[in-house]
Amino acid sequence: MTSFEKKIQDLKLDMSVASVSTLQVNITKLCNQACRHCHVDSSPQRREMMSRELIETCLHILKNNAEITSLDITGGAPELHSDFKYFVIEARKLNKQVMVRHNLTVTHDPHPISGESMLYLPEFFKEQSVELVSSLPYYDKYFTDRQRGSGVFHKSITSLKMLNDIGFGLEGSSLKLNLVYNPIGPFLPASQTSLEEKFKSELKAKFNVSFNHLFTITNMPIKRFAKEFERLNQYEEYMEKLRGAFNPSAALGVMCRSLISVDHQGQIFDCDFNQMLNLPIDSSCPSQNIIDFDLTSLKKRSIVLKDHCFGCTAGAGSSCGGATA
Repeated sequence: MTSFEKKIQDLKLDMSVASVSTLQVNITKLCNQACRHCHVDSSPQRREMMSRELIETCLHILKNNAEITSLDITGGAPELHSDFKYFVIEARKLNKQVMVRHNLTVTHDPHPISGESMLYLPEFFKEQSVELVSSLPYYDKYFTDRQRGSGVFHKSITSLKMLNDIGFGLEGSSLKLNLVYNPIGPFLPASQTSLEEKFKSELKAKFNVSFNHLFTITNMPIKRFAKEFERLNQYEEYMEKLRGAFNPSAALGVMCRSLISVDHQGQIFDCDFNQMLNLPIDSSCPSQNIIDFDLTSLKKRSIVLKDHCFGCTAGAGSSCGGATA
């Protein structure tokens, strides 16, 4: 039993599946960036892509399971998948909410493989009423470029202005634009409410940029972030910080209780982080892959919990939608 499992058991917390309302699909690890904090290890060199056949299977699942109301498309930069537009269009035809994990800079960089321009993306997002969830580490250039690479802040602000110009993130508009904040270094995020207020005031005053909500997400002790901590001999210190900040209320709102995560090969996981650690769902569940998808069995599964789960349950909590408590 891991220390996280023991913590849950000692406190008698209910970490069972509450629903499966979101299908989160990682369709590619190809990205135009290679961010230091990326738990996916995405980069311009990655070539993993979900097949059209599996995308069709995802659409079939969405069509035949009314309880699944949202499709969360992620990557890499999901827009770089050749069937990205098809996936979005067909899911919207099914009247599903479609969220895209959009890194903002992909609009300005040519496609790493084909070289095609991606400047069409803002208008496409508007046409399909896509909800955008976009990473912006900070509201100034130094900290953003330090985490995500030189020039990223300028491209991000340019994209935000483009999106605002066509209605995204504006008060009274139905076009949603949310930002994601990850701390830089071995720290927990500050209050999501206070950070959102600060981001809104700074971005508006300095760049005339607007957005709907800020999601604070704790840096997970896996993949690149873990390797960086190990290099600096800070890994155990960070894990102790997460353990010490455990919040029972945050644990009850974690994303694995209401979604399933699917990789480019169709394999099912409890969350995006378990996917990146290659921790498949409960082995007793017959739905290990979307080819064998069965909602009833997935709702009865036991969630696979390990010590990295302290990252989602520390402080105000952390999920794909930000704080959980």
